[in-house]
Amino acid sequence: MTVADRTAAAVAEIERLGAGTVSTDPALLVKVSSDWSRMSPVLQEKVPPGRYVADAVVRPTRPEDVPQVLKVAFDHDVPITPRGAGTGNYGQATPFDGGILLDLRGLDSITVNPSGTITAGAGARMTAIDRVGRAAGRDIWMFPSTKSSTVGGFIGGGSAGTGTIEHRTTTDGFVVSALVAHMDGSGTMQRVSGAELTPYIHTYGVTGILVEVEIRTDPARDWVAVYGSFASYADLVAVHRSLLDLPQLPRLASADEPALVPTLTAPIDLDPTRYSLRVIAEASTADEVAARMAAGGEHVATLTDYAETDRLSGMSYNHPVWFFQRGNPDRTYFHMESGGTPIWDDPDAVRAVYDGPVHLHLELFGHGPGAMIVAEYRGEEAVLAGIPKLEAIGVGVHSPHQWYVDRNVELAIETARVTDPKGLLNPGKLTATPPVDTRVNIGVR
Repeated sequence: MTVADRTAAAVAEIERLGAGTVSTDPALLVKVSSDWSRMSPVLQEKVPPGRYVADAVVRPTRPEDVPQVLKVAFDHDVPITPRGAGTGNYGQATPFDGGILLDLRGLDSITVNPSGTITAGAGARMTAIDRVGRAAGRDIWMFPSTKSSTVGGFIGGGSAGTGTIEHRTTTDGFVVSALVAHMDGSGTMQRVSGAELTPYIHTYGVTGILVEVEIRTDPARDWVAVYGSFASYADLVAVHRSLLDLPQLPRLASADEPALVPTLTAPIDLDPTRYSLRVIAEASTADEVAARMAAGGEHVATLTDYAETDRLSGMSYNHPVWFFQRGNPDRTYFHMESGGTPIWDDPDAVRAVYDGPVHLHLELFGHGPGAMIVAEYRGEEAVLAGIPKLEAIGVGVHSPHQWYVDRNVELAIETARVTDPKGLLNPGKLTATPPVDTRVNIGVR
């Protein structure tokens, strides 16, 4: 039997069990079998929409549906590829071997616990979790720049975002516990916590399916959006790096060189000839942030509506790259994720790695700067050739042009031998020898 035949038999049983809604609509299958990997011209060539398509999509609506679906799939030797909102950029949700695309968006419960943590279904959107948390007087530790992402997708496939300056990444205590379903034929779930969580975070579902997660929060703070602009890169950097000594760390501090400014989605006019700095600051520090901006450049505005901090967050991490790509459709651009103090101290050396012009989008981490290095695409070979050059000048790299698990790989492989003995969970994403090995996560070190 083919994978398609085995999938047809499996979904017929899933429907009989009532373990989720099933669809084989061709248009839907193409849609949910792709993610935002089109941001990478390398992945756009390798995993374009329609090249790899699941044979069926199953959407569980109850937590207990997930282990049932996995048991049926295990019994029929059907691959399972988990998916949230599809906002990942690395092709993690591509069903290389067909089978079932497990759409987890139906698991969207949200509960604020007496301890202050929040328990949510894997398919709950970060926007909804934040809204519920804020109403209860709590701030979630972090959320991705695409805030409409699901919490399961963020934990399983993301790593950093708004809140990372203070709280680092999803592997640094953000997750308290998780309810996980394994692909071992047991048809059961188990609660994991502490060190046992490690092989399930940022491993794309290859070790087990996150069904429900418990995440940490802080008492809610009054966050505001502060905009500044500068005449030079040096003036921008002087303020950007100084933000780490504020009495309350910012939630986010993003910056762009002038070339990237015109395509940003800011609610106010930004001067396209100047360097832009945008900070989500705790209200008690906003005047100090504004003063530092004014001393080295210009304080453009402070917006106090909490919704404006979300808008600012939407111009962070790789989003300015996407806006730049969209605003310049006549050329093809790529970006490389990077981190290290040379981004502040020797930007010319960073830019010199790729043929110009090269543009930098900056982020602030608790240990220093990160950057999206943006340049015109001249083929995969040229993109990859820049990695050792960046490492040679002290810049860490994480490539957004691959779909392989790149964190805690050995532990993930060891865990999957037990939790997925047939190798049916998200096939093609877990290997000890990826063609491009950039296992430095820019938000970790």
